[in-house]
Amino acid sequence: MLLNCNFCKKKFIVPNSAITKSGRLVQCGSCGSKWTQFPIENVLVKKTDIKEKVKSNTIKQYAKKPKIKKNLYTTEYLLKKHGLKINGSNNIKDKKSINDSVKVSSFGFYSYLIFLFIFLTTLFAILELSKEIIILKYPFLEIYISYFYEVVKIIKVSIIQLIN
Repeated sequence: MLLNCNFCKKKFIVPNSAITKSGRLVQCGSCGSKWTQFPIENVLVKKTDIKEKVKSNTIKQYAKKPKIKKNLYTTEYLLKKHGLKINGSNNIKDKKSINDSVKVSSFGFYSYLIFLFIFLTTLFAILELSKEIIILKYPFLEIYISYFYEVVKIIKVSIIQLIN
């Protein structure tokens, strides 16, 4: 007997005696899903019946109207299908006018550089003004402050040499 998993579409071959008339719980070895399998009865179909079915199916296919795709994001559809109420309009003109009226100014790369430069300059100035007070309260920080000023001087000299 040939079993088909409904979830992962994997096919398995099982002996006919393994599935009884009352059914049996089986598990897919690929995805692990479980279902109750009943025996499949073999029905003999005449060749003429198959030809008639194929003809009727092709006629039905041509007779069908083309499917119209529904917009899955309209407020009416979401309310009917999922019970979701969305405030706002679906009108494209309204959305364009809202987008035009709201202008967002971005803080660009150069603005970040200018902000960083001003911030670091401010910190450096505060340290310069309070250097003596910090050394009086915490004498062990004098070495670190002097190293910091040496590094700043080296950076200053290297930038001046790059410019020239």
